[in-house]
Amino acid sequence: MAILLAKEAPTLTPHHLNLQAKISRAMGGASLQACLACGVCTGGCPAGDIGAPVDPRKMVRLLLLGMEDRLLASDMIWLCTMCGRCTVYCPVGVNMGDLVRAMRSELAAKGRVPVNLQKVVDLALESGNNMGISQEDYLDTLDWMQEELQAEFGNEAEIPVDKKDARILYVINPREAKFFPLSILAAAKVFHAAGESWTLSSRYWDATNYALFSGDDKAGAILVQRLADEVERLGCQELIMTECGHAFRAIRWGPEQWLGYKLPFSVRSIVQLMAEYLQDGRIRLDPSRNSEPVTYHDPCNLGRKEGIFEEPRQILRAAVADFREMTPNRENNYCCGGGGGMLSLSEFGQERMAKGKVKIEQIQRTGAKIIATPCHNCVDQLNDLCRHYHLDVKAKNIVELVADALVINGKE
Repeated sequence: MAILLAKEAPTLTPHHLNLQAKISRAMGGASLQACLACGVCTGGCPAGDIGAPVDPRKMVRLLLLGMEDRLLASDMIWLCTMCGRCTVYCPVGVNMGDLVRAMRSELAAKGRVPVNLQKVVDLALESGNNMGISQEDYLDTLDWMQEELQAEFGNEAEIPVDKKDARILYVINPREAKFFPLSILAAAKVFHAAGESWTLSSRYWDATNYALFSGDDKAGAILVQRLADEVERLGCQELIMTECGHAFRAIRWGPEQWLGYKLPFSVRSIVQLMAEYLQDGRIRLDPSRNSEPVTYHDPCNLGRKEGIFEEPRQILRAAVADFREMTPNRENNYCCGGGGGMLSLSEFGQERMAKGKVKIEQIQRTGAKIIATPCHNCVDQLNDLCRHYHLDVKAKNIVELVADALVINGKE
């Protein structure tokens, strides 16, 4: 690398200077020039050569040589899941995930986001959620789930909407309202068992923020601000995010990046809240209700990037009879291959399945029948992988396992 840098420095245009400024902000004061060109990052990347090479070291080289345009035109920018595993192994801490997002931001400013990924962001801005679910359909689904909740626990149990001064505002992933309403019911059971003061919003209830993936900073700011405004409108003390890794990352990382300030209230994942309930004795679980062997997948955004490793494990050890760790795990865990917006990038469907092969091998070694993971994106990708590789295993959110194991008034 020293020989390469000895060449005459490229002439930097205003375009290049603007991109370099974005990269500098993404690096948080670290310098690309610190890169040792050792290749450890490439060894840590689970993608390898999957038709179009994803090579963190090559990205750094192109940037150092002033060849940003060549990098921006390559598929590497979109094939990278921004999982951060390369950064874990980098001896100088080059943050490739944030660096790739900075480059996506440059592409978003030029209108060069892949069509299907852009559609998800546009739909969230236009309709209030990334699946375009109408308010009527959303509220009908909540009414339906409340009927199911009351059939089990009586009329005192409810799924409150727009309840003023509730302690927490809970926001969900639209896939729950459209395809997996039982996930909403599972959370409602947990909140009821814990005696929680909670509410959902009738207006802005979508936890997701695909602008984190597309690079659209303006859209990211709008989506974060909507949630912040709902917390204020309803007078809640805390925002609790559903099991969605990128949504949690966006609401924790985004406010200072996009809005320029920290949110004036606490933001936590429902996984953290459930671990607190267990610790405080607010819920009791019978692990025999989940008798099949269960393994755990660490979502990249929730784990590597936000440090939530132990809470889900504490929950699973209490909620299931047979918990088995994958190897490697925690910050060393492999990305499932669906992050970075890959699930919306249908043009890279073959590469997405190829990326996940190492994850399938991890799962197979555990002998588990259920993969627990607190990320809806990971659930979809893992179930796709299991079908693709003919593995008789199912991915589930943790809240579903907790709801199945709940003991209320001495009975499940």
